[in-house]
Amino acid sequence: MQADNAFIIEHSAPSIPLRAGPDEVYDRVAQVGEGTYGQVFKAKSDKTGITVALKKIRMESERDGFPITALREVKLLQGLKHENVVRLHEMMLSKHSIYMVFEYLQHDLNGILAQPSITFSPAHIKSLAAQLLSGLAYLHKHRILHRDLKCSNLLLNNEGTLKLADFGLARTYVKQTRPSARNKTLDYTNRVVTLWYRAPELLFGETSYDDAIDVWGAGCIFLELFLRKPIFQGMDEIHQVQLLFEILGPVSKDEWPEAERLPWFDLIRPASNDGDGTLIKSHKEHLRNLVGSEEQVPDDALEVALALLTYNPRKRVSAVEGLALSYFTTNSPPAEKPAALLQAVQGEWHEFESRKARRDAAAQALQDHVHREKEQQRIRSEIGQPQMSDKVTITPSTQEPVQDTTMSSIATPTMIIDEALQRKEEREASA
Repeated sequence: MQADNAFIIEHSAPSIPLRAGPDEVYDRVAQVGEGTYGQVFKAKSDKTGITVALKKIRMESERDGFPITALREVKLLQGLKHENVVRLHEMMLSKHSIYMVFEYLQHDLNGILAQPSITFSPAHIKSLAAQLLSGLAYLHKHRILHRDLKCSNLLLNNEGTLKLADFGLARTYVKQTRPSARNKTLDYTNRVVTLWYRAPELLFGETSYDDAIDVWGAGCIFLELFLRKPIFQGMDEIHQVQLLFEILGPVSKDEWPEAERLPWFDLIRPASNDGDGTLIKSHKEHLRNLVGSEEQVPDDALEVALALLTYNPRKRVSAVEGLALSYFTTNSPPAEKPAALLQAVQGEWHEFESRKARRDAAAQALQDHVHREKEQQRIRSEIGQPQMSDKVTITPSTQEPVQDTTMSSIATPTMIIDEALQRKEEREASA
């Protein structure tokens, strides 16, 4: 669509340095990410000792030219400078690849939340949520939509600073000013944002949208900080809408009258939303049923979630308005960056490392199982199979279980194998 090819940034944008030969400047330490774009490596400069993230852009063929997602990212990031937005240092070229050189952060939010030993306090959650909204407020001030908010795209360093990353789907946009009007001159793609974080207007086919879609994603992430799992885990668009209505309650005609005019509303709305639009329970009551007690999610935090997860995008708070809510401004506890917690973490955790750790653990469990099976087979072959039956029967007179054999005092094959394995493990442990 024509509007999606616009990359105008109206504020002054310095150019990003471009030079050749990343391998002449940086030593690659480890791979820390992978996606449709290519790979991300942790790398360190020989001369300066500075650690960076090298994002290698996959080039399928030279005639493909510069990938559109990388072009978007470069054009947008070259003009951005904010504490909560990842910094692009330079571009580098090799014979067959293009590299984007970013500042390096030790973790992403997905990787951290996947570690059961790491628990954020209420003050930590407030700080991370405030940083997320602060970064969004900066982007939206410069009329930039992120369009792919999710935990793996939120980076964390060991000082507890959160930064928005991965601007491959980002674009500039026109802010809609009239509260109830759709700007029909705008025509953006609605096939953006990972499904679990996708705003309802996108699910219903809206192509004339603005920064409210990012705010919805921030609301999903905010609750994920408390629950440690995504709140809306739909399998497809229809199931996703069904989950929204189950968890938040159905949308009423009074709160979002424009919804039924969206292209896909009649196609994917759940049958439970076919009534007169009157809410039997409030959205707060629905959400409280899911998140549990106030001890788990405080009431003022729930109010923030509801403000960010308002169905009607025109009534949804902006990032700036979200930061002005009492949860952030006056209520206890005060926000505190999770610096001490993250500095004590063993290792560096991005989504890539967390997935690899889970795969490795599963592979090790399978290997251990196979090894044990082989040991059992070997021991069986060494000791032979005793000629006995392990079948248990019930005698008519006493109804007590007895062995159906005259060799009841002899150990069964399973007992012999288990004892042999136990002795073997004890020898290995004492060695």
